Amino acid sequence: MNEKKVIFAFKDIHIEVEGKEVVKGVSLEMREGEKHALMGPNGSGKSSLANALAGHPNYTITRGEAFINGKSLLEMDATERARAGLFLAFQYPLAIPGVTVANFLRSALKSKYNGDENILREFRKELNEKFQALDIDKVFATRYLNDGFSGGEKKRIEILQMAMLKPQVCLLDETDSGLDIDALRIVSKGINEFAPKDGAVLLVTHYQRMLNYVKPDKVHVMMAGQIVRSGGPELALQLEEQGYDWIEKEVMKAVEV
Repeated sequence: MNEKKVIFAFKDIHIEVEGKEVVKGVSLEMREGEKHALMGPNGSGKSSLANALAGHPNYTITRGEAFINGKSLLEMDATERARAGLFLAFQYPLAIPGVTVANFLRSALKSKYNGDENILREFRKELNEKFQALDIDKVFATRYLNDGFSGGEKKRIEILQMAMLKPQVCLLDETDSGLDIDALRIVSKGINEFAPKDGAVLLVTHYQRMLNYVKPDKVHVMMAGQIVRSGGPELALQLEEQGYDWIEKEVMKAVEV
């Protein structure tokens, strides 16, 4: 049996924000078709890791290495990382008044595919199909991106972007936050349907609830800037039942020893 190809990997990543180290040597390897969940309490460094890997200028990677399809991620700027197949769904998507959802997506696709007319010719048809799949009213095509959108609408538009851009590696930063149960179900359905089958997905979340719909292959727990525990889907269920205290106590005990 052939081992699946490593799509995304990072090793010994250290990250600073405003001179303070918030991620302290994190490593992970993801293979074709895998979904990983990165869990942990507030302030553990999960979102900082996702933003830094995507190239956000407020987050500085001070040490370590990262690769997408064998190419060094850290040698690329944010635009180059996106063109290489990396996608970040924001925890707090920004509003862009004056730019419609349709024009934003058309521009993004034009940039990704270097203006390939064959791709752009099918744009409107594909956009309508994705609107239907994600239960988004078509009127949103002409609305300004995230301007006046509810939390659930913003998160659906993030998954719409993923569906249209077809990235190879998806970093989904707390995509479940602020969603009611109906929106959570729709967003989760979109992730399952449009996540890259030959790529990888890293779900950053506090809670088990999204993982009831999007089944992870592996679950990692992050605390104080480090991954302190990894396991299968059962680890997320254990966290739902027992919280994070038991892991924190085990970590403290190991440090004392």
